[in-house]
Amino acid sequence: MTDRRIIVVGFMGCGKTTVARALAQRLGCAMVDLDSFITDREGHTPAEIIVQDSEPSFREIETQALRVVLEENAARVIALGGGAWMIEANRALVAQHDCLSVWLDAPFELCWERITSSGTRRPLAPDRESARELYYSRRPAYGLAQIRIDSCEITGPDQIAIEVETHLQ
Repeated sequence: MTDRRIIVVGFMGCGKTTVARALAQRLGCAMVDLDSFITDREGHTPAEIIVQDSEPSFREIETQALRVVLEENAARVIALGGGAWMIEANRALVAQHDCLSVWLDAPFELCWERITSSGTRRPLAPDRESARELYYSRRPAYGLAQIRIDSCEITGPDQIAIEVETHLQ
């Protein structure tokens, strides 16, 4: 089995962090949630940064954080925030570090249900229609990931982790 790093991408609420945690546990390695890393580093959540400083400012911080994680952090599994994969520079960083990118493709309704029940402020998805538009606008970029996992066909973080693991052989 290879030591290749795994980048988990997908829309907010699709289960990136949960699956990354399950995968890291299966592989016996460290995992980083990029949004949590940014929160620890900046002292503000991504939502707070977006509201206070703007989304473009947050995206710059996000790219810097991804670079730090890829260059200085030993984590083998990295869960990106929902919009990180939209930035070409971030996809280039992932490719430069020869990471395996995995898209967790979950239906919009499941993501929306999780978004609304999480209690987490989502400034880029303030209502169902805005979230739906964002969801569909991001799908083409998510499709650039090397592996697509359909969460309707494979359910549960452990089963998804097992499926990802098969691509590491």
